[in-house]
Amino acid sequence: MAEKELTPRQKFILALIVREHIESAQPVGSKRLVQKYNLDISSATVRNEMSVLTELGYLHQPYTSAGRVPTEEGYRYFVHQLMRRHPLPEETQRTITHQFYQTTGDVDDWMRLAASILAQQSQAASLVTAPHPAEARFKHLELIATRGRQVLMVLVLAGGQVRQQMLTLAEPVSQQRLSAAASHINALCRGLNTEGVAACAAQCEVLEQDIIRLTVAEMRRTSGGIAEDLYHDGLSNMLAEPEFSEAEAARGALRLFEERPMMEDLLSQAMSATTVGGVQVLIGGENTRRELRNCSVVLARYGAPGLITGMLGVLGPIRMPYGRTISTVRFVAGLLSDMVTERLVE
Repeated sequence: MAEKELTPRQKFILALIVREHIESAQPVGSKRLVQKYNLDISSATVRNEMSVLTELGYLHQPYTSAGRVPTEEGYRYFVHQLMRRHPLPEETQRTITHQFYQTTGDVDDWMRLAASILAQQSQAASLVTAPHPAEARFKHLELIATRGRQVLMVLVLAGGQVRQQMLTLAEPVSQQRLSAAASHINALCRGLNTEGVAACAAQCEVLEQDIIRLTVAEMRRTSGGIAEDLYHDGLSNMLAEPEFSEAEAARGALRLFEERPMMEDLLSQAMSATTVGGVQVLIGGENTRRELRNCSVVLARYGAPGLITGMLGVLGPIRMPYGRTISTVRFVAGLLSDMVTERLVE
C-alpha cells in the first residue's frame, strides 16, 4: 500500500505516538501527549488528528475510549519518513570495536561476539551467518591416504572455508602419488572459480581428473546461498516482551530459529535485495511467513562485495526501537566488513 502524504502536524503526532508506544507498550492518549510534551495545541486537536491518522490506516484503537496504537503502516511510515538516523554513541562504538579487535582471528569467535553484541544492544534476538563466498574460488587441496582405497580430500576455498570428504578410489594409491597429484592441481587451479577448475581437467591425468570432478561438485555446493553456520542470541529478550506472552505468538517467533528452511528463505530474500552495508527493515506483514506477523526484522549484509559476504540482524516485536536497532546493525555490519576484508580477503 502506497504511503499517504501527511501534514507536518500529523507527522509530528504520529512520531510521538510511535515513540510512546515503543517505550510503554500501551495505547497512547491525546491528554498524555499534550502533558508529557507540553504541546501548544489542545487535547481535542490532537484527538482530531489521531482520528485522521486512524482513518488513513496509520493508527488503530484497540477498544472504545482507548488511546491509539501504531499499525504496521504507521511503523513503516515512521521508519521510512520520520525517523532520524543517529549513529551509536561514540563510547558505545569504541567499546564494541575494542571487543572485536580483542578476539582471535577465528571466524567462529567473531560470529558469536556479533550475535551477543546485537542481542545486548537491541534487547532482542540476534542472528548472524558466517561469511560465505559469493562465488567459490579454489585455494588449496590436500589428499591424505587413510587405508586401502580410501583417501581424505581436504579442500580449502578462498575466504578460509574448509571442506573435507572421504573418497574411495578404484585402486589403492600411494601417498607420494597423491601428494604429487595435489601439487599439480594446486598449481593449475589456485584462485580459479568453479568453471575455471573444471576446465583444468583437460590438462590432467585420470586420477587428477577424478579429484577435479569431485572438487568441482563440492565448490558448486558451496557457491551462493547461506552459510551452514548460523549463530543467534537473545531469544529470552524477545520472549520477555508482552507481544509474545501468548504461546502461539511465541511459538511463531521461535520457529524461525528452529526450522532451518524458514530461516534460509528469509535470509536469501534479504540477501538478494540488500547491498553490502545496507540495512533492510521488514515489518510484520512484509514477511512472507505467517509465523512472523508479530515481528520485525532488521537485516544487513557484511563482507567484501562480490567476494565473501554474510548476513546479520535483529528479530523483535513490531514495537521495536528502530533507531537504535538500525544503528547497531549497521555499525556491527561495518565492523565485520572491515575484519573480513583485512583478515580473510587476499
